[in-house]
Amino acid sequence: MSFTHLDDTGHARMVDVTLKQPTVRAATARGLVRCSAAVVAALRDGTVPKGDVLAVARIAGIQAAKRTPELLPLAHVIGVHGAAVDLAIVDEGVEVEATVRTADRTGVEMEALTAVSVAALAIVDMVKGLDKGTSIENVRIVAKTGGKSGDWLRPGEAPTTR
Repeated sequence: MSFTHLDDTGHARMVDVTLKQPTVRAATARGLVRCSAAVVAALRDGTVPKGDVLAVARIAGIQAAKRTPELLPLAHVIGVHGAAVDLAIVDEGVEVEATVRTADRTGVEMEALTAVSVAALAIVDMVKGLDKGTSIENVRIVAKTGGKSGDWLRPGEAPTTR
């Protein structure tokens, strides 16, 4: 068995995508920030002491998508040509969804996961004074399009509207 991120001697390497042709690709990730009922109420009322939680989380997620290669050592530096972070306050907390698009040589799954994760971390940071038990759950890729492997949708997930 050969591993794409290891050379013949077992050392880590970045996969060489130089000869691949750029194609349009997208990935969508989702996650949940589980919050107490009191935090959900404060989010809905706009009374979180630190300010506009959703605005901060949205910007943090978009910024994170663009900085993924700085965090993941073997991720390629690619053009993030589109990034959207959507947030919905639900009874359990905040649902986070990020869709990242590119026209490049490799996919944007890691960028979408990073966007969701950092947006979720921003929410936790903004509400931790209200509830230290806030948690991040079920961060996952739910769909991808383009590239050699084609389109994929996680079974049981509703297709994204992006």
